[in-house]
Amino acid sequence: MAGNILEMRGISKEFPGVKALSDVELHVSEGEIHAICGENGAGKSTLMKVLSGVYPHGTYTGEIVYDGEEAQFGSINDSEAAGIVIIHQELALVPHLTVAENIFLGNETKNRLGLIDWNRANQQAAELMAQVGLHENPVTPVGQLGVGKQQLIEIAKALSKDVRLLILDEPTAALNDSDSEHLLQLLRDLKERGITSIMISHKLGEIEEIADTTTVIRDGRTIETIDMTEPESTQDRIIRGMVGRDLEHRYPERVDHSIGEELFRVEDWTVHHPTQPGRVVVDGASFNVRAGEVVGIAGLMGAGRTELAMSIFGGTYGRDISGTVYKNGQPIRTKTVAEAISHGIAYATEDRKKYGLNLIEDIRRNISAAALGKLSSGGFVNGNEELAVAEKYRESMNIKTPSVLQLAGNLSGGNQQKVVLSKWMFTDADVLILDEPTRGIDVGAKYEIYTIVNALAAQGKAVVIISSELPELLGTCDRIYTLAFGRMTGCLDAADATPEALMTLMTQERDVASRADADAEENLS
Repeated sequence: MAGNILEMRGISKEFPGVKALSDVELHVSEGEIHAICGENGAGKSTLMKVLSGVYPHGTYTGEIVYDGEEAQFGSINDSEAAGIVIIHQELALVPHLTVAENIFLGNETKNRLGLIDWNRANQQAAELMAQVGLHENPVTPVGQLGVGKQQLIEIAKALSKDVRLLILDEPTAALNDSDSEHLLQLLRDLKERGITSIMISHKLGEIEEIADTTTVIRDGRTIETIDMTEPESTQDRIIRGMVGRDLEHRYPERVDHSIGEELFRVEDWTVHHPTQPGRVVVDGASFNVRAGEVVGIAGLMGAGRTELAMSIFGGTYGRDISGTVYKNGQPIRTKTVAEAISHGIAYATEDRKKYGLNLIEDIRRNISAAALGKLSSGGFVNGNEELAVAEKYRESMNIKTPSVLQLAGNLSGGNQQKVVLSKWMFTDADVLILDEPTRGIDVGAKYEIYTIVNALAAQGKAVVIISSELPELLGTCDRIYTLAFGRMTGCLDAADATPEALMTLMTQERDVASRADADAEENLS
């Protein structure tokens, strides 16, 4: 049996007013895949930042033993020199640099003259990209790629280094099922090569599938370490450790499930790539949502899901956009964000930290940001009313914070998502497009988000959920549209749909766009 490559003993870490870690124990065997699970704010990422030197030796108490010797990393450069590479949940890429430049940033490939060998760098980048299943030109600027592909670039960047212990913080959060499975297979391959992996994830199905051992952390403390080969090592056991209770149903029951007339329709929607002339990203897509209905949009990475949503919401993506948007049977203009909001349309972005929130502003200002007109008079915002509105949503949305004056950047992922939803609910939107609403959120917070979605539907809102997790769509939606290569390929009742049926439609290279319309009309009849 292999010995431990890593032992973290009695690790404690404090921030002003908060004890993030309290005597945490973590023991990782060499060559294993070790999962770390816990709710948002449990201390998982903090523990890994301690390990990798982001929080240097001396800023925490306890002992780190790596490869049999005590480690005192003063920076991330020290840990990387020892063979520890961490991929943070927040991607560290430079959008204006190419894929190859990002992969080798700080680790450039040089020739005998000491100059960067770009031909060699691009070739090696292409090889690394192939390992992670990313098929893009190495000279493509990273900023032109979606968040999912950027995650794969981060992994390729880590593989370019002489890694012995790879730490991945929510590595599949931005990936769909197919690409996630590819990544999990990559971790298995790395394991065969003797590389140890520590994986932080909220996707318990993946943990159950791939992890050799799982350590559960709750409230900054180690709850238990589970041998995943044991029969009783189930998702339910992990959940009990994470939340301190049983979570009998992953998806709350829809109590008031009354679906009305069509509220929102998009017809023959076509979007071209913003920087690549002639490239069609969304091709004649059509879908509709009724009052009180939750509709899902499923598709593999690159299918055009986010591009579809952003182009509808004020043309925030793409060029040469054509098609028609209907609200209550009447055509409307949504060419600007202000127009979309004025028609009661809201879009909660997949990247809440970059586009959904102002992280250096407080919760109060984030909630009021999209509807300041409701709080202002003569060009001045009524601060007292703004505070009252924020307090109302803090209570009704169960945002866990001591004050709405706390910075949004200090909240956990689940609470940040509640602030995003509060912002759009305050606009009185009756059409809500939620793009990956539970990405990077723990199971307990996911349940709360699903409950909020159900409440919105019960109020007669039309809700569209874009998600990479098919179980999530099957558990929350009434109908699910499938998108492949920018075209709608089908629409299934969630009650009758299966992951296999959805995947078949999601991988269908070409199909008549009218099929989705026909299915939708049949469902409406």
